[in-house]
Amino acid sequence: MRRKLLGGLAALFVAVAGVVTVAAQPAQAAAGFTVSGSRILDANGNAFVMRGVNHAHTWYADRTPQALADIKALGANTVRVVLGSGQRWGPDNAATVSTVISQCKANRLICVLEAHDTTGYGEQSGAATLAQAVDYWISVKSALAGQERYVILNIGNEPYGNTNTAGWVADTKNAITRLRAAGFEHSIMVDAPNWGQDWSFTMRDNAASVFATDPQRNTIFSIHMYGVFDTAAEITDYLGRFVSAGLPIVVGEFGNMHSDGDPDEDTILATAQARGIGYLGWSWSGNGGGVEYLDMVTGFNATQLTPWGQRIFNGANGIKATSREASVFGGVQPTTPTSSPTVSPSASTPPSTPPPAGKSCTASYAVAGQWGGGFQGTVTVKAGAAAITSWTVTWTWPSGQRFTNTWNATVTTSGDAVTARNASYNGSLPAGGSTSWGFTASYTGANTAPTATCAAA
Repeated sequence: MRRKLLGGLAALFVAVAGVVTVAAQPAQAAAGFTVSGSRILDANGNAFVMRGVNHAHTWYADRTPQALADIKALGANTVRVVLGSGQRWGPDNAATVSTVISQCKANRLICVLEAHDTTGYGEQSGAATLAQAVDYWISVKSALAGQERYVILNIGNEPYGNTNTAGWVADTKNAITRLRAAGFEHSIMVDAPNWGQDWSFTMRDNAASVFATDPQRNTIFSIHMYGVFDTAAEITDYLGRFVSAGLPIVVGEFGNMHSDGDPDEDTILATAQARGIGYLGWSWSGNGGGVEYLDMVTGFNATQLTPWGQRIFNGANGIKATSREASVFGGVQPTTPTSSPTVSPSASTPPSTPPPAGKSCTASYAVAGQWGGGFQGTVTVKAGAAAITSWTVTWTWPSGQRFTNTWNATVTTSGDAVTARNASYNGSLPAGGSTSWGFTASYTGANTAPTATCAAA
């Protein structure tokens, strides 16, 4: 009998054969993400393919600001955030959820929020029902309303173990119906039963009817791939059936090894890339119970990538090579996302001649979130009436603040003086175009905002 360890894990069961064709349904308009056949579209109508990781927020809330910054700096466009609904962990209340969303947005990450307490229901003692997960989402609705462009709602993590998995169908349909009746317009993500691995094919064979239950036709299916998916044939067959049926599927969790078998991560990554399917690896850091090998970095230190971290971020079909930022953030898309989570030790030499006449920019400084002794900020650079090819932002810290991390800019400091120059991929902006860079910093006493100035060339 399988037992859940620290989040996102799976067990050894042999996938059984079965052939069921499911029919696609048309997507309907929504306030944020939508689906069109097997594709996920962002609020601008552009195709969006998730490339990211899971972060265990509810157990490591104090690590979240830095973790999100580092995950973004390594190239991810999405983070799946573990929340507690109160049955087993948490609860993470509306204020907490609002802060997490703000931190995701500040890092230009799409935020997939999931209630983890449902894990292994029917087999795991104390696990929450999907109905209880819906109760939780309704209780924090105030934090979610208006965030449909940036948030996908994952009702409950691995909401059934291996007992009575047929009950997953009615429970999932009821959960979707209740969320829509409560006014949620987000894309809804549903995890498979069998600890997320659907070896009974309950989700696969009922996906069309579950999808049709959603009056917005805006439901995304999530499969977790661990030991059940240890051969290329199993992976390509399972994912291929959803694509052929015109239904959206993502790999919501997977690893490079596991106690229940050896998942074929190379095929997972290659198939996801070839078919335009999103993936979210498990997990950033903090695993225990003998599965510490699933940590992507050691001790939440982004400079210490583990073999799994190296594989998913820097390997073939990995995040660095394939991730593209969601267009809802409005920035120029990088050809290759930045891979360094640390501040560059040097900067390019300033131009020896004045910038061409007519080129200008503005810099808007904002605090995205604050905690004891630290905070996270975002600087938005906007071109003036003419296109620009580079920008430089400067300010002087008024209260002795100091950076702990930066991303999407090359930053140097001298005492309180700050100089930030564009990265290689976000210096060119059209007239009126904008991009953003972010940072975390420490402070003592007051956290007075500086006055930022921008120069363009």
